[in-house]
Amino acid sequence: MKIDLTDTTSSKINKAIVEGRRAVGTPAVGMVLTLVIVTDEENAYDALKAATEASREHPSRTLVAIKRHARSPRHRHEARLDAEVRVGSDAGSGETVLLRMYGELGARADSVVLPLLLPDAPVVVWWPVDAPAVPSKDPLGSLALRRITDAYAVEDPLAAVDVRAASYAPGDTDLAWTRLTPWRSMLAAALDQAPVTVVSAAVESEPDNPSAELLARWLEDRLRVPVERVATAGPVVTAVRLGTPDGEIRIDRPEGPVARLSIPGQPSRVLALKVRTTAELIAEELRRLDPDEIYASALRTTSPIPAHAGASSGNPT
Repeated sequence: MKIDLTDTTSSKINKAIVEGRRAVGTPAVGMVLTLVIVTDEENAYDALKAATEASREHPSRTLVAIKRHARSPRHRHEARLDAEVRVGSDAGSGETVLLRMYGELGARADSVVLPLLLPDAPVVVWWPVDAPAVPSKDPLGSLALRRITDAYAVEDPLAAVDVRAASYAPGDTDLAWTRLTPWRSMLAAALDQAPVTVVSAAVESEPDNPSAELLARWLEDRLRVPVERVATAGPVVTAVRLGTPDGEIRIDRPEGPVARLSIPGQPSRVLALKVRTTAELIAEELRRLDPDEIYASALRTTSPIPAHAGASSGNPT
């Protein structure tokens, strides 16, 4: 069910949500959080599609805050709020409200969003493309327990990683880091099987890939060894090599959904390592709302590790 509201207010939107819920027989109980998506019209469809798929695992109220400009210059500075309320099958396993804010209202999105938050439920804010320099101090970000950005979606991804490191606050995370979960799990498992000392490492990826940079920083932080960044044709991260006195531990994924794991003295194995969808990444982030200390530590690892440093393999997580 969809309800369109023009030149409306937050109180009228809340009333429309209640009326829509009654009309389709959908109870309010069962929703576990409020997900606020801050985006533009161009990226709203893809972001909402991902959030709707993720809501099947995490039923939530999704608020999409979209800043718009009036077509007429005469009305460009007039504040107006249009909304589209979706409940039932049109909203996945929760409720969705698209908020189109015109004029000065776009700069005060928090005043529109605040009355629409689920009471006594955590708030997560996601910027699919352009995020503020300091998400925790953003008016919407300050309402959230968890703040999600995506360095991969900006013009200069590696610079964005440095910005995230400088502005990090507990609760911040980035989808460039979330994309690494299978890689980190596989590397940890490989090192558990190989009781050796890691003396060097290399991460191979397409140029300027923020996930590869975060993976290199994580290895430097956990293993205390120098990590070489190697540019390849991609796509995304294609290989990780760990140098040991007995030979090289290597995970290769040149393309496709599978990777090959090679450990000295053991037969090679083929493992599943697909590139996950945005919906899968968002669903993973919504499973845990506590601060990610491993991400914070890796993010802040920027100084080169001394070349003579080395570490016993162990589990880097």
